[in-house]
Amino acid sequence: QVQLAESGGGLVQAGGSLALSCAASGRTFSMNAMGWFRQAPGKEREFVAGVNWSGGSTSYADSVKGRFTISVDSAKTTVFLQMNSLKPDDTAVYYCAARLRYITYVPSNKDAYDAWGQGTQVTVSS
Repeated sequence: QVQLAESGGGLVQAGGSLALSCAASGRTFSMNAMGWFRQAPGKEREFVAGVNWSGGSTSYADSVKGRFTISVDSAKTTVFLQMNSLKPDDTAVYYCAARLRYITYVPSNKDAYDAWGQGTQVTVSS
């Protein structure tokens, strides 16, 4: 079992920045990839960014490319999401997810992930 805990959400004005963190605990050695997803009211949960332990590859949704950066600490137990140039459309609950089965790329499908955090609210005002 892997437990995930997000932190760092909040309220920011458009154009501002926020940094999210996701700390993993438990059987972290079984993780192969971690990702960030978000869900706005009335919308489906969507992929934002992810990182794979195989070669350290990363992947981003087109909507956040060039603005968001995902990174991971050397112990591979905490993943970060640096969000710059935030827009009101970025407002959502942001979830951290971990995949525990082997994979060589970063999956963008939420069903590919095995563990989820509780989420942290990000609100961007115009």
